[in-house]
Amino acid sequence: MTPTERPSRIGTPLPPFYCPLDRDLLHPRAKEIEARAVDWLDTHGLYPDPVERAWGLATHSADFSCRIIPRGRTEPLLLFTQWNYWANAVDDWQDSGAGDIRTAAVADHGIRLLRTLENPTAALLPDSPMTRALTDLVRRTHTLLTPVELRRFAEGTRDWLLGATWQAAQAERGSMPTLNDFAAMGALANGTRFSLTWSDAAAEVRLPADLLHSPALQALTDAAGFVVSADNDLFSYDKDDHLEPREVNLVNVIAHQEGCTPAEAVPLAVALRDRVMALFLRLRDHLSSGADEPLTRHLEALGHYIAGCIAWQSRAPRYASPRNRHTLPRNGARLPVRYTDTPSDPRTAPPPLPALAHWWRQTPP
Repeated sequence: MTPTERPSRIGTPLPPFYCPLDRDLLHPRAKEIEARAVDWLDTHGLYPDPVERAWGLATHSADFSCRIIPRGRTEPLLLFTQWNYWANAVDDWQDSGAGDIRTAAVADHGIRLLRTLENPTAALLPDSPMTRALTDLVRRTHTLLTPVELRRFAEGTRDWLLGATWQAAQAERGSMPTLNDFAAMGALANGTRFSLTWSDAAAEVRLPADLLHSPALQALTDAAGFVVSADNDLFSYDKDDHLEPREVNLVNVIAHQEGCTPAEAVPLAVALRDRVMALFLRLRDHLSSGADEPLTRHLEALGHYIAGCIAWQSRAPRYASPRNRHTLPRNGARLPVRYTDTPSDPRTAPPPLPALAHWWRQTPP
C-alpha cells in the first residue's frame, strides 16, 4: 500500500462541528498580509529548500491569522502572521518524531526562546536563518506591543512551550496520559494565549488586569483553548498517524483509556468537546451581560478564535494533504466540514474530570 492509499484510522468524513458562532469571517486585507508575510519568509531564508518551503506555506498561517482576527489593524496582524509561520516551523521540528528530538532538546530550546523573547540581546540561540528571523520578530514585537501586551505574549509563549515539552516527555516515555492529565495539560501546546494577545493588540483592546485575569474570563479562555485543541486533534490526526508511539492527542488518549480503536474514540472525543463548547457559550453569554465595548470585543475574539480555526484547518493542505501521505502539498486540498447547532452530548453538568470541572463553577446556577 502506498502512502497516499493508507486509510485514516478515524474514518472520513470528520464528524459535524458544533459551532453556533459567526463563521467564515476573513480579514479584508488577508491577501496583502499573506504576500508580505511570504516575502518576509523568503527574505530571511526560513526554509532550506523548495520542498520545505512548500510544506511551510502549506500551514496557511496567513489564513489562520486572518480568520481568527477578521478585523483590526494590519501591522499587528502581519507580525502575528509571521510569528505563526515561524512557530509552525518549530512545531514541525518538535513533532517530527526524529530520534534526536528528545525532551531535553525541546526543553532547552524552549527556555532559550523564552529568554530571547524577554531579552532580545541575550544571544542564547545559535546563529541560523531561524534565529535571525526570530531576532527580527522579537525586535519588532518589543516595538509594537505595550509592556502589558508583551508580558501576555511571553506568558502565552510559555504555555505553548510547556505544553510541547510535556507532550515530548510523554512520547519519549512511550506512555499515554490519563484523560484528566491530558485535559489539564494537552491544550497548552495549542498556544491559545499566544494567539489571543494579538487579537486584542490588533483591535486595541486593553482590559483591566483584574478583569483579564479574573477566574471567569480565564475559565472562558481555557474552554476556548480546549475546543480548538480538540478540533485540531481531529483535523491533524492523519498528519501524525505514522508516529510510534502514537501521538498524544485527545482521540488516542480516549482510545487508550477506554480500550477501543481511534475510530470508536472519536464520538467520545466529540461529546466531551461539545460539552465544553456548550459551557463556553453559556459562560460567554453570562460575561456579555452588561459588558462594556472592550470586553464585548474581547469576548467576540474568543468566538472568532474557535470558528476561525475550523475554517482554516479545513482549507490548509497541511491537514488536507498531509506530508506522511504526499510528497508535496496539494494546492486547493480541503477537508469537507459540516456544522451543527446542536451538541452531540446535551448534558450541561461538568464531565467527571477534575481538571475541567472548575470551569463549570464560573457559570451562574
